[in-house]
Amino acid sequence: MHPDFVSPRYGGASLGSLLPSIAARLAGETPILDIPRARRYVLFLVDGLGWYPLETHADHADTLAEQLASATALTCSVPSTTATSLTSLGCGTAPGHHGVVGYSFLDPERDQLLNALTWEGGPADVASFRCHDTVFQRLSKTGIACGAVSLERFADSALTQLAFQGTAHLGITSEGNREHFIDLVHESLRTNQVVYCYERMLDHDGHGHGVGSWQWLERLVQIDDTVAELAAQLPPETCLLVTGDHGMVNVAEERKIVAEDEAALSGCRHIGGEARFRQLYCDDPGRVAASWGEFLGERAHVVTRNQALDAGWFGPSVERRVVPRIGDVLVAMRQDWGVMTAAFPGEFSLVGMHGSLTEQEMVVPLFSFAPR
Repeated sequence: MHPDFVSPRYGGASLGSLLPSIAARLAGETPILDIPRARRYVLFLVDGLGWYPLETHADHADTLAEQLASATALTCSVPSTTATSLTSLGCGTAPGHHGVVGYSFLDPERDQLLNALTWEGGPADVASFRCHDTVFQRLSKTGIACGAVSLERFADSALTQLAFQGTAHLGITSEGNREHFIDLVHESLRTNQVVYCYERMLDHDGHGHGVGSWQWLERLVQIDDTVAELAAQLPPETCLLVTGDHGMVNVAEERKIVAEDEAALSGCRHIGGEARFRQLYCDDPGRVAASWGEFLGERAHVVTRNQALDAGWFGPSVERRVVPRIGDVLVAMRQDWGVMTAAFPGEFSLVGMHGSLTEQEMVVPLFSFAPR
């Protein structure tokens, strides 16, 4: 592990421990994370809410800033990306068990890259691709009903099936309408003891304009207001937990390396992952790792799959069927560098990025608003 990087704390203070801790509290058992006791829980996940970006811009988030000193620092999974983090959250386990090992990664049965968010390139039979039940499914078997509040179009997505199976979904039809969002949370609480809700726009504005841009800061203010209002309006005996799925760093144009422009970055059958965490699929991992490592130097930490597995990047153990989904070579970028590929032209317009193991990307806050 490079000294600049943060190791994921699987089984401890990590995103994957959150729902198992809620389940433990509801069962009267000792949780992994010391969350408040309550009869009901609302888990509000803000996409892109990293600890250090929030700390840097705390003057735009009065409610969260006031609670930051008492918040719990969690790590997300590796890579620090939405699809992997949400599945770790929903399944309560590390990527090596749930099998969603990145933003884009290989389906080895078809030797084809799939996008875990859009499911482009993914198999039609999502159930056969799934490796692990969700915590929501396990809770429902004990008689605890669970709900989810997110965009209407997410209701039947592949990622919802992988990470949030077992929830009754209520769809947001007016994104950005705080009253509508809070009304849906209250509606879900009428029939569910655990309600997951999701806000995506902080991440969206970070990608498009950068962390610290006026668009990102304005969105942070809006989210902070939503948290304050939601906490004030929740019914008695209901605990609100607020967290993120990853942080973000800004990557300037001059820090974007294009793989196809450099002869040393050739030799790959597929280039997956994302700019901050490339997953390379190749026939000669040793040669590719050496070539990429020599060219990138201090700009990246390049490892083979076996080295990443030994370092526990994907969990203390990795299921056999998950192993070939992980890149033969992994390229975790340092500082504020990114490796782009012409295979994904849309990523060239991104300003804010994530995926690597820096503290800015890996550490997310957990805020607890105790029940009345």
